[in-house]
Amino acid sequence: MTRELRSARYGAVLTFVLAGLMVGTMTVRIPALTDKLGLSEATVGTILLAWGLGALVTMQSMRRVMARVGSRAVLRAGGPLTALGLLGVALAPDLPLLLVAATLFGMAFGTVDVAMNAQGSAVEQAYGRPLMNGMHAGWCVGAIGAGGLGSLAIAAGLPFTVHVTLIALVSLPVLVLVGRTYLPESPAVAGDEAGERRRLPAIVYLLGAIMFFAFMVEGTVADWNGLYMRDELGAPEAVAALGYPVFEAGMLIARLTGDRLRVRFGVRGMLTVSGVATAGFFAIVLLAPAATVAVSAMFFVGLGVATISPLTLSLAGTATGTPGPAIAQAGAMGYAGLLLGPVVIGFLSDATSLRTALGIGVVLGVLIALSARLLPRHEPATISPLPVRERVEAAA
Repeated sequence: MTRELRSARYGAVLTFVLAGLMVGTMTVRIPALTDKLGLSEATVGTILLAWGLGALVTMQSMRRVMARVGSRAVLRAGGPLTALGLLGVALAPDLPLLLVAATLFGMAFGTVDVAMNAQGSAVEQAYGRPLMNGMHAGWCVGAIGAGGLGSLAIAAGLPFTVHVTLIALVSLPVLVLVGRTYLPESPAVAGDEAGERRRLPAIVYLLGAIMFFAFMVEGTVADWNGLYMRDELGAPEAVAALGYPVFEAGMLIARLTGDRLRVRFGVRGMLTVSGVATAGFFAIVLLAPAATVAVSAMFFVGLGVATISPLTLSLAGTATGTPGPAIAQAGAMGYAGLLLGPVVIGFLSDATSLRTALGIGVVLGVLIALSARLLPRHEPATISPLPVRERVEAAA
């Protein structure tokens, strides 16, 4: 195994960690942001929507960009721009400038989200074995780290501006330096770029739909779990707040072990089991007689849903000659679910009840399991027969 390949793997993982850290930092300090600018909950929702739409716009446009320049060039530009976008959010003195900064932060992150998964796919194929789940575990580490550092910052009395500025200024040079480690994708054959202008293989859209369902579950848990625990199950605020970190802990453990499980059971089998587990444990959350039972079940929901997005992105990366465009398409479809899920729950809860609305999590788990059965029994070859050194040289 070459030193360059090991560096590329560590660089890709570190990129996931920093992405989770930056996004998580903004999220955990939202209460401080509302205090800083006197924002209402509706205004915070608008800011988050601006961030999400900015990310979605660039993700949708990345298909041709990735086909032309590849993930290495995109990450070298997008990583530092994401840190600068976070710095803009930290320093924004009023609502109009905050909306602009949040949108630009989202747009920069959208490029990084697609490109770091394409880079992960390139490294995975160069290694000749599954690695994508481990890379996505890096995101969980970053997000959990953001929560821990956020708690320390709050305890130390650090204002929103100081805390977020520090995270941005630490992330910026690291992202510049890690750009040296990225692996170039294999050169596309002559017909590939023209092919990217047409429809991608049907399996890419099927994988995008599966990721859409999974991200809807993740968005639903992130935005509505605490409210459900408090209002429907009568949990104290401190207990209600445990649901999401417990869910993230389950995701982290699943992603740390997911690559080994893929070798044994394959993507199709793992996605089927993941969908069934997500539906079953989400049903336990909704039927739980007490908050402690629901919080415990959230751990297993996290275990169930965690490997779906890494697996679908990894498989999408093998659908064409270059992984970037297919990952961009599948990723954009999935990210739309992350934005849409919480909105759908809001409308359904107004029409029925929050418990009933959250039943969509069970439906989504079933849809994941059923959709997984439409995937080929045998995966496309993700492992090159070339030795590792030759794969790296061919990519370069």
